[in-house]
Amino acid sequence: MSTIIAGRFQLQEDVDRARRALADAGFDASRISGFYLTQPGQHDQTPIGGDHIQSPGAKETPEGVMQGVATGGAVGAAIGAATAPVTGPLGPVVGGLVGGHVGSLFSFSKMKDRGEAEEGSTENRVPPREAGMLVAVAFDDGDGLADKAVDVLRQLGARHIERAEGNIVDGDWADFDPSSRPHLIS
Repeated sequence: MSTIIAGRFQLQEDVDRARRALADAGFDASRISGFYLTQPGQHDQTPIGGDHIQSPGAKETPEGVMQGVATGGAVGAAIGAATAPVTGPLGPVVGGLVGGHVGSLFSFSKMKDRGEAEEGSTENRVPPREAGMLVAVAFDDGDGLADKAVDVLRQLGARHIERAEGNIVDGDWADFDPSSRPHLIS
């Protein structure tokens, strides 16, 4: 594992300039990576796309649907049975179906708001990184290379400069995890 310093830029031309400046400052060009980071939720990390199989904050929703359908169905069937003299034999059936449907809406109360903690999980946190162009450089620690990389990126106007551990091989940050929380330097 190598130390990686990365910064976010607005434009592709800024990325190209940063790559050249890092190489001119003595960093190995094959260990400099420039790439676009997509919006949170669009990182295509699962077989069906996206970042998670289940939406963050929706962990308790299936339980809420079942509770709502059962309760709403029972209440609707009871009301339908009580009105059977007026509605006929279909009253309890229709009442149960309508009650189950309305009860399933109870599941919305089980969903979490953005940033709200979910018991036993950190899944529903604020997204760790904004979308944008990233430039990253990997090196083995020593001789103040981290400070040198940060200085070059700052001089070029990089924002959200972060420090990470990983591997950049042939210009590709091979073990980059877009959902990980960055360790911001500035």
